Amino acid sequence: MRSQKQRRDVLEIRRTVVEEMVQHARSEQPNECCGLLVGTIQLVEHAVIARNLHASPTRYLIDPVDHVAAIRLARKRGLQVVGFYHSHPLGNVEPSVTDLKGASYRDCLYVILSPRWEKERNNNKDLAGYWLTMNGFEPVELSLVA
Repeated sequence: MRSQKQRRDVLEIRRTVVEEMVQHARSEQPNECCGLLVGTIQLVEHAVIARNLHASPTRYLIDPVDHVAAIRLARKRGLQVVGFYHSHPLGNVEPSVTDLKGASYRDCLYVILSPRWEKERNNNKDLAGYWLTMNGFEPVELSLVA
């Protein structure tokens, strides 16, 4: 999707996107939610909800039908799928061993969030971003913008 040269240390994400992901995470509890992130290499502009085919509190699998729909939506808007998101309803927002084993799109953004995230606190303990590289997940700072 992107080359490593385009990977950034800070990535902007619309606050409304984070709020939509958190609402999705809360609605799917006690299971993990999942979805796709649409935008550019500079800015995540949309979250696209996907069905979790595992329906599990510790695992997720994005429905391929939803994945293809997100690709079509991105193209229609002149954007691209830049990554994925999922929630950790039972733990912190660090990638698990299961997350690493299931991740297959190198140089993509993976956002992990907690349903506990509150916009007033803007707490990094409840929201984190990672690039998937050849060496595993590498943190990226998420900068919330209007």
